[in-house]
Amino acid sequence: MHATQRKTIAIYALTASIGLAGCAGMSERQKATAIGAGVGGVAGSVISGGSTAGTVGGAVVGGVVGNEVGKDREKR
Repeated sequence: MHATQRKTIAIYALTASIGLAGCAGMSERQKATAIGAGVGGVAGSVISGGSTAGTVGGAVVGGVVGNEVGKDREKR
């Protein structure tokens, strides 16, 4: 593995750990919304062949679905 690849992997790992630490104080509904937006964004990107509109649209739809799922979890 080249030094550049190692640095890139380290940067991705650091970014992911910072992002996950930011979720520590979130409610279940907020976590579900964020997860839904992330999954929806990836799915939208894959389905649309990587277009920006598909990614954003998928993230919006995923966030709405995640919000509704989180709403149901808070009622329990």
